[in-house]
Amino acid sequence: MSKFLKIFNVNISENAHESGVKLSMIFGSLKKITTIILILITCGCVRVPDGIEPVKDFDVKRYLGTWYEIARLDHSFERGLERVTAVYSLGEKGAIEVVNRGYNPEAKKWNEAEGIAYFVDSKDVGRLKVSFFGPFYGGYNIVVLDRKDYSYALVCGPTREYLWVLSRKPVLDEQILQDLLAKADKLGFATDKLIYVKHE
Repeated sequence: MSKFLKIFNVNISENAHESGVKLSMIFGSLKKITTIILILITCGCVRVPDGIEPVKDFDVKRYLGTWYEIARLDHSFERGLERVTAVYSLGEKGAIEVVNRGYNPEAKKWNEAEGIAYFVDSKDVGRLKVSFFGPFYGGYNIVVLDRKDYSYALVCGPTREYLWVLSRKPVLDEQILQDLLAKADKLGFATDKLIYVKHE
């Protein structure tokens, strides 16, 4: 219990009055945390960034299978990973099952995360919400897609802090990559901060 109290910067006092005051501080903090969690569940974590429109005439069956991560903006849950792939498959009741996998060269081991995705709007619009942590969902917005072969894609999250370049192969044609980067740059993404993923 004392460790729990210290989380909220509260020192346990033998004085009942002081304890009562500080307990009220704890419950006040808990109320704020609960509010934040509710906001995360119900608000803009699955939104589309302003000025960006997900692709239409989307065919999820053609999108299924393995994708290689060519480049990404840095974020904590993939930090340091190489040889990153995402595998999508159809689940039950319209869900899409997701398996993300990457190799951590420092730890010399593979990291894997299983998630679930659902369409936010119509199933012919490339806008989904993905969860790897229970009820918490993040936006998955397909901004550019190879219409002919579904061989490459540009995907962003709920803000411009999240961006991925995906390909069906570990290496993407340089001209296609440059075209995707130009598109991302025009849409306001920090393409100069992209991390290019090793697949060797």
